[in-house]
Amino acid sequence: MKNKEVTSALLGSTFFAIPYLGLSVALAPSLVIGGCAFLASELMFSGIKSKEKLKDTNKTLYQKILEAKKEEKQIKNLIPKVESEETKQNLKEINETINKILEEVEKNPKKEKSLNNFFDYYLPVLIKITSRYDEIENTRLTTPDEKKFMTKAQNLIKDTNQAFKTILSNLYQKDIMDTDADMKVYELMMKADGIVEDNIIKKGEQDEK
Repeated sequence: MKNKEVTSALLGSTFFAIPYLGLSVALAPSLVIGGCAFLASELMFSGIKSKEKLKDTNKTLYQKILEAKKEEKQIKNLIPKVESEETKQNLKEINETINKILEEVEKNPKKEKSLNNFFDYYLPVLIKITSRYDEIENTRLTTPDEKKFMTKAQNLIKDTNQAFKTILSNLYQKDIMDTDADMKVYELMMKADGIVEDNIIKKGEQDEK
């Protein structure tokens, strides 16, 4: 047994023994508690193992994600400083989308291929623009050049919000198509077995119109 499996087994046994032997809890509930502790430990170590694997097997992507997380924190720190409510909301949504993109590529490293510009260009340049936007906003200058810059920056941040959502959506497109195919086969099998009558998929598509 590996060290992580031994640790999980020990945790499960401990969480079983304490209620059963120490607190006189019935056998069945104690087994449930111990089992839950074991599964929780396995999930925790599984997550750690996944991150370690990425670090060992794809150091380039691992470093990109680390850098992207630093950039995400920079955006997060800028949000409270921004005065424009619309721009502040756009930055909040951008921040959330970045986190979702990073979570997805951590789980599925092969999806990195479509994110080269996201990592190498969009994120660092966005940091530069939003930082300069904050600086100019704080100067309270109202010259034509400053006003023009502020308007262009606000529009660019708004467009970036939508663009990053599109990037996230594209990451899920293949998964959606695969699952959609599974759903159609699933429905056909239920119809062939005579356990459904209505066309579930078709009805769902009509409801969206």
